[in-house]
Amino acid sequence: MPTDLAGSRPNIVLLICHDLGTHIGCLGAPINTPEIDGVADDGVVFTDYFCTAAQCSPSRGSIMTGRYPHNNGLVGLAHLGWEIGAQEVTLPMYLNAAGYSTHLLGHQHEHNEPARLGYQHIDQTHQDARGVAELLTDFLHHQARQSSQQPFFVSAGVTEPHRPYRRDGYPRDEEESVEVPPYLPDRPGIREDLAGFHGLIWVLDECVGRVREALEETGLAEKTLFIFTTDHGPAMPRAKGTCYDPGLRTALVMRWPGHLRNGIRCDELLTNCDLLPTLLDLVGARAPDGLDGRSFLPLLAGSEYVPREDIYAEMTWHDQYNPMRAIRTNQYKYIRNFGDRPLVYLPQDIYTGPAGQEMREEYYGTQRPEEELYDLAADPGEQDNLVEDSQYVEVAAELRRRVENWMVETNDPLLYGDVPPSAKQRERLETDDTPN
Repeated sequence: MPTDLAGSRPNIVLLICHDLGTHIGCLGAPINTPEIDGVADDGVVFTDYFCTAAQCSPSRGSIMTGRYPHNNGLVGLAHLGWEIGAQEVTLPMYLNAAGYSTHLLGHQHEHNEPARLGYQHIDQTHQDARGVAELLTDFLHHQARQSSQQPFFVSAGVTEPHRPYRRDGYPRDEEESVEVPPYLPDRPGIREDLAGFHGLIWVLDECVGRVREALEETGLAEKTLFIFTTDHGPAMPRAKGTCYDPGLRTALVMRWPGHLRNGIRCDELLTNCDLLPTLLDLVGARAPDGLDGRSFLPLLAGSEYVPREDIYAEMTWHDQYNPMRAIRTNQYKYIRNFGDRPLVYLPQDIYTGPAGQEMREEYYGTQRPEEELYDLAADPGEQDNLVEDSQYVEVAAELRRRVENWMVETNDPLLYGDVPPSAKQRERLETDDTPN
């Protein structure tokens, strides 16, 4: 454990957005995000940071608990009746016990009753990026005027760049000039959605700039760890709602002037389960037994760190039942699919949009395989399923074994058959006529 950061107890500002993935300039995306990139230039950016599920509530639940979704109970969307287990302890609860004041500003998608997450103060007056930036900057100026020495934790959530991509008051990129990411085909509907997606990201980027400026104006920058992250990948085909890298790889950028190294890129394999134990390490609180995550604080201090060999990912319920479990190493991805589902599942917001309309016929005319195996070194786009390739028999067997052992060790409910819907999920299914 690094002695120069552990127990240092800074203020913590966690700015979390929706459905961004790694679509920012400092992580190689074809978009200009100068404010977020500026945070990365002054801090640490993580290039191989993955969520536990490429969907909103389950991924955010892992950030809140340090545990995989089927371990903490949040295996579907909070507004459809899924909840973090009553016995789970959340990040605000841990920080309350550590002497922090805890605040939720703006959006969250972990619970229908956000007070049950443990926050001492909640202000959800605004949930869009511009409004939340105003809430957060006002909060920082207020804190700077106080004489209290009590550190604070703020989770500031914004809805951008969640769909819809056409919104009044937001800019749009030029459809003919956008650069299509390699995991997507170059089709008109894809370009149309990317143009709107970029506009929402530009507004998000401005929000980050306002927060960074407020930290400097108030003199809180050197006392505050600023974290920028997201829940999962973009709401585009083969991203959100899948276990492919575009859905699982997420942005994580940290800045703490005078304490973190500047302009560092960490390429160690991490999962967002790791964020909670890292923050507990930072504030000097003991991480309890039973967490799926492990602290990566040594990476922030530049000290010795034992890297992960693998991470796991999953999906159970979204707007439809879509059960899958996966393992990712530095070289391979193995996915175990359950149930009769289309070749590539499209969540409803994607299915009904221009990009989804481009891909429906291709994805919904074929059933997905029971198993998928990809050599990420040779095939980073995860296009060539090698599970039946004779050269990869041993690799497939080993990763299959690891996933099965993980499911048994964690008493995964999929071991006992289909996971039934929540009551709200059942109601939704009875009225939903989307054929996906």
